[in-house]
Amino acid sequence: MSGTARPPGRMLRVGGIPLHVLCEGSGPVCVLSPGLGMAWFDWDPVVPLLAPYRTVVRFDRPGLGFSAPATEPPTAAGEAARIAGVLDALGLATPVTVVGHSLAGLHAEAFARLHPERTAGLVLVDSSVEEDARPVAARELRTAAARLRGLAIGAAGLPHALGPALRRLTARSASVRRRDPVPADLVRRVYGSSRVARAVVMENARYRDVAAELEDLRTHRGLPPVPITFLAASTGSDSGPERRWLHRQRALAARLDARFEAVAPAGHLLMHDRPQSVAAAVLATPYVHRLRG
Repeated sequence: MSGTARPPGRMLRVGGIPLHVLCEGSGPVCVLSPGLGMAWFDWDPVVPLLAPYRTVVRFDRPGLGFSAPATEPPTAAGEAARIAGVLDALGLATPVTVVGHSLAGLHAEAFARLHPERTAGLVLVDSSVEEDARPVAARELRTAAARLRGLAIGAAGLPHALGPALRRLTARSASVRRRDPVPADLVRRVYGSSRVARAVVMENARYRDVAAELEDLRTHRGLPPVPITFLAASTGSDSGPERRWLHRQRALAARLDARFEAVAPAGHLLMHDRPQSVAAAVLATPYVHRLRG
């Protein structure tokens, strides 16, 4: 794709925001949502393994990838509603398997709790885990400060100068392959953008708030009786930090009554390192065919 090429997906208005959405393949529907600050292309290694058997939906959250920025900061309920809105915009009414990586694991779980009739299953890919997720003080002040930081970063020209290099560094450090499979021109187009930098800053600033909101949902909104698979990345190093991370993820999987699988060797970008494991977990989810009333 050249620097002047159009986005590969469609621009659909969801909740008043133009979102970049891709819908590929055929069959039962699955939604793939990537982690903090990531884009549709981070699922590229997985999609060819799923598209012959599933309708695969990907979208960029507001401000990320090629999507327009949001007017409001992210929330767990808002991101769950966004997934539902994307499905509505595509005319997909049957229950779906939602696949959430890292931060988006929180969004996927929130979707299942808030939209149980639309959920066929969950696959959580090295999902974020917060053991003491409590509301953080001064939320509105922190949100305003994040907006100002994002504007200042853009005004200083830092996204253009440093954004693509930081993306490359982050992706390589989170993969056992130590490479970023995304083409360089796409990385430059996306991560050289001030719009994307602002969205990354805001998602990071509101991360603990989203985790606390989901923890509150867990107390009064149960999960539907659907299969849940928890894929935890393991480099195989058996280091202290890795053992602690796997313990935390295993504990959350037990709490959600999910099937737990440690996938090795893999870094946090498990879908880059072991796409076949992600695809296998999605394809193992039984197809639930029921229309909403």
